[in-house]
Amino acid sequence: MLIDTHAHINDERLLPRAAEIHESMPEKGIESLIVVGYERPSSESAVELSLKYPRFYAAVGIHPHDSKTASIEDYDRFKELSELPKTVAIGEIGLDYYYDLSDRDVQKRVFHEQIELAHSLKKPMIFHIRDAYGDALQILKEHRGDLEYGGVMHCYGGSTEMMREFVKLGLHIAFGGAVTFKNFGKAEVVKAVPADRLLLETDCPYMTPVPFRGKDNIPEYIAFVRDKIQEWRTDISVEEVTSENARTLFKL
Repeated sequence: MLIDTHAHINDERLLPRAAEIHESMPEKGIESLIVVGYERPSSESAVELSLKYPRFYAAVGIHPHDSKTASIEDYDRFKELSELPKTVAIGEIGLDYYYDLSDRDVQKRVFHEQIELAHSLKKPMIFHIRDAYGDALQILKEHRGDLEYGGVMHCYGGSTEMMREFVKLGLHIAFGGAVTFKNFGKAEVVKAVPADRLLLETDCPYMTPVPFRGKDNIPEYIAFVRDKIQEWRTDISVEEVTSENARTLFKL
Protein backbone atom coordinates (compact mmCIF):
# COMPACT_ATOMS: atom_id res chain seq x y z
CA MET A 1 0.00 0.00 0.00
CA LEU A 2 1.21 3.49 -0.89
CA ILE A 3 1.62 6.47 1.44
CA ASP A 4 1.22 10.01 0.11
CA THR A 5 3.49 12.12 2.31
CA HIS A 6 2.30 15.49 0.99
CA ALA A 7 -1.31 16.28 0.09
CA HIS A 8 -3.43 19.41 0.34
CA ILE A 9 -6.88 18.00 0.92
CA ASN A 10 -7.32 21.25 2.87
CA ASP A 11 -7.20 23.16 -0.43
CA GLU A 12 -10.58 24.55 -1.49
CA ARG A 13 -10.43 22.47 -4.68
CA LEU A 14 -10.22 19.18 -2.77
CA LEU A 15 -11.88 19.91 0.57
CA PRO A 16 -15.41 19.21 -0.76
CA ARG A 17 -14.14 15.81 -1.95
CA ALA A 18 -12.45 14.83 1.33
CA ALA A 19 -14.95 12.10 2.25
CA GLU A 20 -14.89 10.65 -1.27
CA ILE A 21 -11.09 10.68 -1.38
CA HIS A 22 -10.83 9.01 2.02
CA GLU A 23 -13.38 6.34 1.18
CA SER A 24 -11.65 5.43 -2.09
CA MET A 25 -8.13 5.13 -0.69
CA PRO A 26 -8.08 1.37 0.06
CA GLU A 27 -9.31 0.39 -3.40
CA LYS A 28 -6.74 2.75 -4.92
CA GLY A 29 -3.96 1.09 -2.95
CA ILE A 30 -3.32 4.01 -0.61
CA GLU A 31 -2.73 3.26 3.06
CA SER A 32 -2.62 6.83 4.37
CA LEU A 33 -1.71 10.41 3.52
CA ILE A 34 -0.47 13.53 5.26
CA VAL A 35 -2.50 16.72 4.87
CA VAL A 36 0.00 19.57 4.98
CA GLY A 37 -0.67 23.07 6.27
CA TYR A 38 0.87 26.27 4.91
CA GLU A 39 -0.35 28.86 7.46
CA ARG A 40 -2.56 28.79 10.54
CA PRO A 41 -6.05 28.30 8.98
CA SER A 42 -4.87 25.59 6.57
CA SER A 43 -2.99 23.89 9.41
CA GLU A 44 -6.11 23.89 11.56
CA SER A 45 -8.04 22.44 8.62
CA ALA A 46 -5.41 19.74 8.17
CA VAL A 47 -5.76 18.71 11.80
CA GLU A 48 -9.56 18.75 11.61
CA LEU A 49 -9.41 16.44 8.59
CA SER A 50 -6.99 14.11 10.36
CA LEU A 51 -9.30 13.81 13.34
CA LYS A 52 -12.33 13.16 11.14
CA TYR A 53 -10.81 10.63 8.74
CA PRO A 54 -8.75 7.67 10.03
CA ARG A 55 -6.42 7.45 7.01
CA PHE A 56 -5.49 11.15 7.11
CA TYR A 57 -2.66 12.60 9.21
CA ALA A 58 -1.66 16.27 9.55
CA ALA A 59 1.32 18.60 9.40
CA VAL A 60 1.17 22.19 10.66
CA GLY A 61 3.37 25.11 9.71
CA ILE A 62 3.91 28.30 7.76
CA HIS A 63 4.97 28.15 4.11
CA PRO A 64 7.75 30.57 3.08
CA HIS A 65 5.21 32.50 0.99
CA ASP A 66 3.38 33.34 4.22
CA SER A 67 6.45 34.03 6.35
CA LYS A 68 5.58 37.72 6.46
CA THR A 69 2.44 36.91 8.47
CA ALA A 70 4.08 34.55 10.99
CA SER A 71 3.48 35.35 14.66
CA ILE A 72 4.09 33.98 18.13
CA GLU A 73 0.36 33.28 18.26
CA ASP A 74 0.74 30.99 15.24
CA TYR A 75 3.54 29.06 16.92
CA ASP A 76 1.54 28.75 20.14
CA ARG A 77 -1.37 27.34 18.15
CA PHE A 78 0.93 24.86 16.40
CA LYS A 79 2.13 23.70 19.81
CA GLU A 80 -1.47 22.99 20.80
CA LEU A 81 -2.21 21.18 17.54
CA SER A 82 0.98 19.14 17.82
CA GLU A 83 -0.25 17.60 21.06
CA LEU A 84 -3.03 15.85 19.13
CA PRO A 85 -2.26 12.26 18.13
CA LYS A 86 -2.74 12.66 14.37
CA THR A 87 -0.41 15.67 14.00
CA VAL A 88 2.82 14.07 12.82
CA ALA A 89 5.04 16.89 11.48
CA ILE A 90 5.82 20.59 11.24
CA GLY A 91 5.44 21.78 7.66
CA GLU A 92 5.55 22.92 5.13
CA ILE A 93 8.34 25.30 6.04
CA GLY A 94 11.41 26.60 4.25
CA LEU A 95 12.54 29.08 1.60
CA ASP A 96 11.07 30.04 -1.78
CA TYR A 97 13.17 32.45 -3.84
CA TYR A 98 11.26 31.74 -7.06
CA TYR A 99 8.25 33.86 -6.14
CA ASP A 100 9.73 35.87 -3.24
CA LEU A 101 6.25 36.51 -1.81
CA SER A 102 7.92 37.23 1.52
CA ASP A 103 11.19 39.09 2.01
CA ARG A 104 14.13 36.66 1.98
CA ASP A 105 15.44 37.79 5.35
CA VAL A 106 11.97 37.24 6.81
CA GLN A 107 11.80 33.80 5.21
CA LYS A 108 15.13 32.88 6.78
CA ARG A 109 14.10 34.11 10.22
CA VAL A 110 10.83 32.20 10.15
CA PHE A 111 12.62 29.12 8.86
CA HIS A 112 15.02 29.25 11.81
CA GLU A 113 12.12 29.72 14.22
CA GLN A 114 10.09 26.81 12.88
CA ILE A 115 13.05 24.43 12.88
CA GLU A 116 13.53 25.24 16.56
CA LEU A 117 9.79 24.83 17.14
CA ALA A 118 9.77 21.40 15.50
CA HIS A 119 12.70 20.23 17.60
CA SER A 120 11.05 21.43 20.80
CA LEU A 121 7.94 19.44 19.84
CA LYS A 122 9.98 16.37 18.83
CA LYS A 123 8.46 16.39 15.34
CA PRO A 124 9.96 15.75 11.90
CA MET A 125 9.75 18.57 9.37
CA ILE A 126 8.49 18.93 5.81
CA PHE A 127 10.68 21.36 3.87
CA HIS A 128 9.57 23.46 0.89
CA ILE A 129 12.72 24.70 -0.85
CA ARG A 130 12.62 26.37 -4.26
CA ASP A 131 15.56 28.14 -5.90
CA ALA A 132 17.13 28.35 -2.44
CA TYR A 133 18.99 25.10 -1.85
CA GLY A 134 22.28 26.80 -0.95
CA ASP A 135 20.78 28.98 1.78
CA ALA A 136 18.59 26.11 2.98
CA LEU A 137 21.59 23.81 3.34
CA GLN A 138 23.50 26.45 5.28
CA ILE A 139 20.59 26.99 7.67
CA LEU A 140 20.02 23.27 8.15
CA LYS A 141 23.71 22.74 8.89
CA GLU A 142 23.49 25.47 11.52
CA HIS A 143 20.58 23.54 13.02
CA ARG A 144 22.18 20.11 12.75
CA GLY A 145 21.39 19.48 16.41
CA ASP A 146 17.71 20.28 15.82
CA LEU A 147 17.27 17.64 13.10
CA GLU A 148 17.27 14.55 15.31
CA TYR A 149 13.59 13.83 14.52
CA GLY A 150 14.23 14.01 10.79
CA GLY A 151 12.61 15.73 7.88
CA VAL A 152 11.87 15.53 4.18
CA MET A 153 12.85 17.65 1.23
CA HIS A 154 9.43 17.98 -0.40
CA CYS A 155 9.26 17.95 -4.21
CA TYR A 156 13.03 17.78 -4.49
CA GLY A 157 14.44 19.56 -7.52
CA GLY A 158 18.11 20.02 -6.70
CA SER A 159 21.30 18.31 -7.80
CA THR A 160 22.63 14.90 -6.83
CA GLU A 161 25.47 16.54 -4.93
CA MET A 162 23.10 18.72 -2.93
CA MET A 163 20.81 15.76 -2.27
CA ARG A 164 23.72 13.88 -0.72
CA GLU A 165 24.37 16.82 1.62
CA PHE A 166 20.77 16.75 2.82
CA VAL A 167 20.95 12.98 3.30
CA LYS A 168 24.09 13.44 5.41
CA LEU A 169 21.94 15.57 7.71
CA GLY A 170 19.58 12.63 8.10
CA LEU A 171 16.86 13.96 5.82
CA HIS A 172 14.57 12.14 3.39
CA ILE A 173 14.03 13.07 -0.27
CA ALA A 174 10.51 13.09 -1.77
CA PHE A 175 9.39 13.12 -5.38
CA GLY A 176 5.96 13.74 -6.87
CA GLY A 177 4.25 14.21 -10.21
CA ALA A 178 7.15 16.15 -11.71
CA VAL A 179 8.98 12.86 -12.29
CA THR A 180 6.52 12.14 -15.10
CA PHE A 181 7.17 15.43 -16.93
CA LYS A 182 9.10 15.30 -20.20
CA ASN A 183 11.52 17.99 -18.97
CA PHE A 184 12.05 16.53 -15.46
CA GLY A 185 15.71 15.79 -16.09
CA LYS A 186 16.42 14.42 -12.61
CA ALA A 187 16.33 10.66 -13.17
CA GLU A 188 19.97 10.37 -12.08
CA VAL A 189 19.11 12.14 -8.82
CA VAL A 190 16.27 9.72 -8.15
CA LYS A 191 18.57 6.77 -8.84
CA ALA A 192 21.15 8.12 -6.40
CA VAL A 193 18.86 8.58 -3.38
CA PRO A 194 19.59 5.92 -0.74
CA ALA A 195 16.69 3.49 -0.58
CA ASP A 196 16.04 4.22 3.08
CA ARG A 197 15.65 7.96 2.35
CA LEU A 198 13.20 7.85 -0.58
CA LEU A 199 9.57 9.04 -0.23
CA LEU A 200 6.59 9.52 -2.56
CA GLU A 201 4.05 12.35 -2.61
CA THR A 202 1.45 14.02 -4.82
CA ASP A 203 1.32 17.65 -3.57
CA CYS A 204 -2.30 17.43 -4.74
CA PRO A 205 -4.14 19.36 -6.12
CA TYR A 206 -0.86 20.66 -7.61
CA MET A 207 1.87 18.93 -9.65
CA THR A 208 -0.55 16.67 -11.54
CA PRO A 209 1.34 13.87 -13.27
CA VAL A 210 1.17 12.82 -16.89
CA PRO A 211 -1.30 11.80 -18.30
CA PHE A 212 -3.61 14.10 -16.31
CA ARG A 213 -1.82 17.43 -16.75
CA GLY A 214 -4.32 20.29 -16.72
CA LYS A 215 -6.58 18.60 -14.17
CA ASP A 216 -6.51 18.78 -10.39
CA ASN A 217 -4.13 16.27 -8.87
CA ILE A 218 -5.64 13.70 -6.46
CA PRO A 219 -4.03 11.14 -4.15
CA GLU A 220 -4.70 8.12 -6.37
CA TYR A 221 -2.35 9.59 -8.99
CA ILE A 222 0.55 8.73 -6.70
CA ALA A 223 0.55 5.41 -8.55
CA PHE A 224 1.97 7.20 -11.60
CA VAL A 225 4.79 8.60 -9.46
CA ARG A 226 5.55 5.12 -8.13
CA ASP A 227 5.51 3.59 -11.60
CA LYS A 228 7.88 6.16 -13.09
CA ILE A 229 10.35 5.88 -10.23
CA GLN A 230 10.15 2.09 -10.40
CA GLU A 231 11.38 2.31 -14.01
CA TRP A 232 14.56 3.93 -12.68
CA ARG A 233 14.89 2.05 -9.39
CA THR A 234 14.97 -1.58 -10.42
CA ASP A 235 17.04 -2.29 -7.28
CA ILE A 236 14.06 -1.93 -4.91
CA SER A 237 10.31 -2.29 -4.60
CA VAL A 238 9.51 1.43 -4.63
CA GLU A 239 6.09 0.98 -3.01
CA GLU A 240 7.34 -1.20 -0.15
CA VAL A 241 10.45 0.84 0.56
CA THR A 242 8.86 4.30 0.45
CA SER A 243 5.89 3.27 2.56
CA GLU A 244 8.12 1.79 5.24
CA ASN A 245 10.26 4.94 5.18
CA ALA A 246 7.13 7.09 5.66
CA ARG A 247 5.89 4.96 8.54
CA THR A 248 9.26 5.25 10.25
CA LEU A 249 9.80 8.98 9.73
CA PHE A 250 6.29 10.10 10.66
CA LYS A 251 5.55 7.30 13.16
CA LEU A 252 2.38 6.35 11.30
